[in-house]
Amino acid sequence: MLKAVIFDDEYIVLQGLQAMIDWSKYGIELVGTATDGNAAWSLFEAHRPDIVFTDIRMPGMDGLQVIEKILAAAPDTMCIVFSGFNEFEYVKRALKLGVADYLEKPITIPMIEDAITKTIERIEREKAVSSLQLKWEDSRQELLEKATLDLLLRGEEAEAKWRDSFGRKADEVTGVTVIALSRDDLTLDDADSYQAIHVRNGLEHLIAVLHFQEDATDVWNQLLYWTEPAGVGRTYEQITDAGKSYREALQALRYGQFMEEKGWTRFEDIGENPKIPASLSEQEEAVIFYMRTGDKAGLLGQLDLFIKQLESERLNPDIMEREILKLVYLAMEIAKETGEDVYKIRQADYLPHLEIRSIRTKEEMFAWLRAQMEMLMDWTLDVRSNAKHEAVESACAYMKQHYNEDLTLQEVSEHVGMNATYFSLLFKEEMGQSYIKYLTQLRMERAKELLREGYKIADVSEKVGYHSYRHFSELFKKHVGMKPGQYKDSF
Repeated sequence: MLKAVIFDDEYIVLQGLQAMIDWSKYGIELVGTATDGNAAWSLFEAHRPDIVFTDIRMPGMDGLQVIEKILAAAPDTMCIVFSGFNEFEYVKRALKLGVADYLEKPITIPMIEDAITKTIERIEREKAVSSLQLKWEDSRQELLEKATLDLLLRGEEAEAKWRDSFGRKADEVTGVTVIALSRDDLTLDDADSYQAIHVRNGLEHLIAVLHFQEDATDVWNQLLYWTEPAGVGRTYEQITDAGKSYREALQALRYGQFMEEKGWTRFEDIGENPKIPASLSEQEEAVIFYMRTGDKAGLLGQLDLFIKQLESERLNPDIMEREILKLVYLAMEIAKETGEDVYKIRQADYLPHLEIRSIRTKEEMFAWLRAQMEMLMDWTLDVRSNAKHEAVESACAYMKQHYNEDLTLQEVSEHVGMNATYFSLLFKEEMGQSYIKYLTQLRMERAKELLREGYKIADVSEKVGYHSYRHFSELFKKHVGMKPGQYKDSF
């Protein structure tokens, strides 16, 4: 059984957590509490607990000083910090010390239970890694896969273990790209320019590609003939940014599956909205997905799940209001991607944060949320319907003019005055194929014309927008059925 302690100078917090958490349900024994830093350190020395919950502000030593001493003496201890709303500098220091989690006050029972669950999962993961190291010292690949998954999930705090597992070539890595697959039967063979590490996270099939050179065409050429949906995150120079590429890859896979794309979908090809936070809950991400894809039934179903969760958590009215407003403003950001002024959705200015203040009951608040989300969805669909044909027609004309340049989705979407993510979905809806496939088709048709006119293959590659001859050659073979040289010689 795991052991835990709680340090907080607020008596009501200590009593509440002792009485209202069923510690035994989690296989935890609560071995003591303390109200000041000196007593906290003594309690830790006496029991050496696995998990420490501590407030930052306490008499004597403060919580951070206690944590620093604890982690120096027992680095594997899981420390979870309670912080006030305005204690950001303390939180930064706590994260640098290596705390497992921090919780913003006021602390609720669901927050504590969620933190306990995450901490236990982390302890179990680390125990699993330790067990593997003890049992299979020679099984470096299995350890590397585990360390890589930890790197994707935990980032900087998992870097040291990942470097140990990866070995001496870790310092030679110049970038990392993550690929998310709908099936697990794609195998990327390693090359001099990269190493591919295949990992699983539940039902997710992932490949972390570690680059040793800036040119990644060896990887993309292997993906060209993959016929099932795959999502590819952006390439990051810092290995600790692998988690960003991982989240982007999952998002790209989901959009690729929605748009029924065969093969890989790059995150760059679906665009992003910089005003939407990177760290959203699964439910918030689902709401964004349904808004963008115009799935009203899916959106309303997701709202029912969101409301059900809010009811189960028994949040106080202020926190519930904040969570509901956050969802409405996320939906407004998606609506803004149309390029229209969403604040003019009504004759008077649309100000949700003022409207919600007049609501008194929970049921009225939930009904208001449904009404806002349905109104925003209907408005977005109406704008999309009116703007679709003209915007896509303009985009196609622009691509025909600039196909020979290093043309990006962002550039084309800005030309038509739309957000890149919104435009990519609109384009697929109107044209029946993705923006990148349309652009590639344009380039391949022009390449065939140039080859028939006798141009050298390297020159053709440059003239149709590809700086890598090898990548152009592989793309041409995929789309035309033969290598550029074979096609040229056939005339």
